[in-house]
Amino acid sequence: MSGSDLTARLAALRDRVVGVVESRAAEDPTAGDPLRGMYVTPETALRSAARPLAEYGAEWAPDPAGPGDAGGGPDPAGSDRLGRLARAFGLGPLDAHILLTALAPDVDRAFEPLFGYLNDDVGRRRATVGLALGLAGTGPHEAAARDRFHPSAPLCSGGLLVVEDEDRPLPGRALRVPERVVAHLLGDDGRLDAGLPGAGVELLPPSPDEPAVASEALAELAERIRAAAPVTVHLRERTPGTAADAVAEALCAAGRPVLRMRAGTGEAGAGVASALLREARLRGAAVVVEPLPREAGPLVRALAAPDVTVVLAGTDAPDPRWAPPVELIALEAPGDSAGSAELWRRALGPGEPGFDLSEAVAPYRLGGGRIRRAARSALALAAFEGTELTAAHVQRGARLMSAPLLDSHARRVRPAVGFADLVLPEEPLRLLHELTGRARHRDRVLGDWRLRTGGGRGRGVVALFAGESGTGKTLGAEVVAGELGLDLYVVDLSSVVDKYVGETEKNLERIFAEVDRTDCVLLFDEADAVFGKRSEVRSSHDRYANLESAYLLQRLEAFDGIAVLTTNLRANIDEAFTRRLDLVVDFPFPDPEQRLSLWRACLAGAPQADDLPEAVTGCAKDFELAGGAIRSAAVTAGYLAAGRGGPVTGEDVRAGARREYQKAGRLLPDAGVPWAP
Repeated sequence: MSGSDLTARLAALRDRVVGVVESRAAEDPTAGDPLRGMYVTPETALRSAARPLAEYGAEWAPDPAGPGDAGGGPDPAGSDRLGRLARAFGLGPLDAHILLTALAPDVDRAFEPLFGYLNDDVGRRRATVGLALGLAGTGPHEAAARDRFHPSAPLCSGGLLVVEDEDRPLPGRALRVPERVVAHLLGDDGRLDAGLPGAGVELLPPSPDEPAVASEALAELAERIRAAAPVTVHLRERTPGTAADAVAEALCAAGRPVLRMRAGTGEAGAGVASALLREARLRGAAVVVEPLPREAGPLVRALAAPDVTVVLAGTDAPDPRWAPPVELIALEAPGDSAGSAELWRRALGPGEPGFDLSEAVAPYRLGGGRIRRAARSALALAAFEGTELTAAHVQRGARLMSAPLLDSHARRVRPAVGFADLVLPEEPLRLLHELTGRARHRDRVLGDWRLRTGGGRGRGVVALFAGESGTGKTLGAEVVAGELGLDLYVVDLSSVVDKYVGETEKNLERIFAEVDRTDCVLLFDEADAVFGKRSEVRSSHDRYANLESAYLLQRLEAFDGIAVLTTNLRANIDEAFTRRLDLVVDFPFPDPEQRLSLWRACLAGAPQADDLPEAVTGCAKDFELAGGAIRSAAVTAGYLAAGRGGPVTGEDVRAGARREYQKAGRLLPDAGVPWAP
């Protein structure tokens, strides 16, 4: 229906109102008073008081057919927009008449002076409760008519009508129709209600595209929800957004618009929920909400409706205290290979990328909607740089969609090194490559192949890096993160460990929960401070320390992310933690050949004097330094050369090596015997 149908109804209503005004003016002695409506004369008050209550609506309804006729309101079974709206919101003929009367001044200004006259107040130019009911041949003295303005009645509970002026008696309270409803009745559905975008609501229009769902189980679940009658469903997800994306896309592919609300991005009060349900009914849309806020009870109760499909998704189980007014169907969302390369190929468009897309996106657990946004970001970045799309562009777009909120508990490191920067024996290198392979293929091995044991165990990958200080454990964690295209987050122990009982566990739980739902590599440096051995209980301190270890043992079982623990003393790690580790990588102290490679790698970018190669060879043989100490010695040599304004010399390198020996309190190899002459 265009606005012409509504205009025709309003024209008929205006004719009726004009007739009532003329009838009133014919017997009103004050009709010619230019100040009428500015004051009430005693004659007017006595005349109104003498009128029988039973005749309240007699002059207003010349047609005995009542509110179902052409002037009074539409038949809710009609095919125009007002009729469809009446069906969608469960309105009766009287409700539809009231709605038409209330919106009349918003469409046709001719109603303003007419309503002002009938309200006996030139300043009140909207329909009042008494006026709207009077035009329907009834009045607020009838309980059934008065009930139409109750907050739980269809007009008010559906957000179609606002009854203003709470301090006035009900018959004199003004009626207003929200602008969104007026626009819909006039045929304008181009924009959402003004309050919804600020609450994180977006409109997903119907789409002919095939839903981008990575697993058959998830596609089947989405199809069941789409085919069901209006239902309220709670989906418990393992990876946030994957199931909600799948359901939203299935609904859109079936020709239904979807209102997607990201409840964590804005205010989600009862007013927003009411506007969201109204928008869904106006458009015939479904509602998908993800993620749910921490205190989701009020939002769930406000959104649950018997006539709208509402999907609530989150990582927590539904709370029985929510008690929605309709039956809440609780479902476990199936796990899926959310990083499916096929979804990425479709999102990136035609053409085969010039890199191994499957390997580049394997570590990321994103749903179809987030994959599309990440792909758009990657394509935009490549276009901005004026280059072909690379794996780095794709991984950067994916990181934007899955970055954890860990700034208060961890320090982010953007990896800038690779396996070429590591100097290690063959066995540790092989284990590091295996670690990256486990991170890439865990969904296939543990999910598709069902090689994961029961007991609620997660799909996490946890490794322990053990070795002396400076042997490359932290660098190895950074290399693993860089190889996977993920950010490295180093846990700040000062913000985690707390002297108050139970607070350390709470801080750790925040970290684990955030890493579970996102994609990154978590590094616990000096992990024996947290994952230390349990001891015999001799005091209350021992008891609470053991409780902390017990919590960590349980939490690692359900962990879904990627974590690396490093320690200088492997013997300090509790054996129960070792059993829960996927890999233990020993970082040995470098031998002379490896030390020479480390010296050369550290000084590769510095200007070098002619005697430097020989000096480096000698330092690698004479000074037993770990990789971290060699890097510090090289930096010292660089500063000495920069201060002198020349290249790095052999003496600079030897001075840096001696400095590291002195820092460690070790005897210099060329110092001789202290007591010798």
